[in-house]
Amino acid sequence: MGSAQDGIAGERRQLLNIAYRLLGSLAESEDAVQEAYARWYALPGGRRDEIVSPGAWLTTVTGRICLDVLGSARARRERYVGAWLPEPLPDRPQRENGQESLADQIVLDESVAMAFLVVLESMTPAERVAFVLHDVFRYPFAEIADVLGRTPAACKQLAASARRRVGAPPAPGTATAQADTIRRLKKAWEDKDVAALVAVLDPAAVMTADGGGLVGTVLRPVEGGALIAQYMLAIADKAPGLELLERSVNGVPGLVARRDGVVMTVASFDVADGRVTRIWAVRNPEKLGPWGL
Repeated sequence: MGSAQDGIAGERRQLLNIAYRLLGSLAESEDAVQEAYARWYALPGGRRDEIVSPGAWLTTVTGRICLDVLGSARARRERYVGAWLPEPLPDRPQRENGQESLADQIVLDESVAMAFLVVLESMTPAERVAFVLHDVFRYPFAEIADVLGRTPAACKQLAASARRRVGAPPAPGTATAQADTIRRLKKAWEDKDVAALVAVLDPAAVMTADGGGLVGTVLRPVEGGALIAQYMLAIADKAPGLELLERSVNGVPGLVARRDGVVMTVASFDVADGRVTRIWAVRNPEKLGPWGL
């Protein structure tokens, strides 16, 4: 066992965090990291000993695997029923047989907020890799060049192009203010108060739902606060026994809809000036695994 082996397992958490931001899926992220480790252990022992920084090697390989996955994901997303949203992350430690779960290992910061991940989805695979590795994880362009197989200058251009897609971040409201707005939305829904719902929704609000074709939901975004309010009240009428719980979703205040103890929907929000401007509702049961523990 050479020095290159030292601490190799300790890289897993960092790699998982990179992969989730690149792919928006815990299962795909775990597969990418496992594949990177498999390639590491498949190297001849002498080759492994020559690698000065195993962490950098694993990051490069994980980045290349994610780049391939993103490329093939584009075709899969075109076949996906309705809108595709990233997999939402719970806030509380989720234990599996006393062990940390995958979701528990993701650092919850602004780079995993649903609004941010949705913008990342609009980037080309190369833009996304360059931007996430440089702007989020502070990797130098010389290292990113190895991942993308391009020059450092080209990688710098890709990151700049991605940055323009992100645009200027909205003025951040406090978590307390966001939670208060979502609490008002929750109460209006529970009271079936259409006027209160319309008041808490921005007139130009947009709601996007992801059912993956596995559960019933709207296939196209619902636009306009009044229409969203009508849709939410229709759900209240159709689903007696549905309860809303205030939960952190990807590190920011959100709501979870549960029925008979089963999580049916995880909703994330953008809030501005005390009103909800965006709703992302994940209903695809395959994306709600971490919420069922």
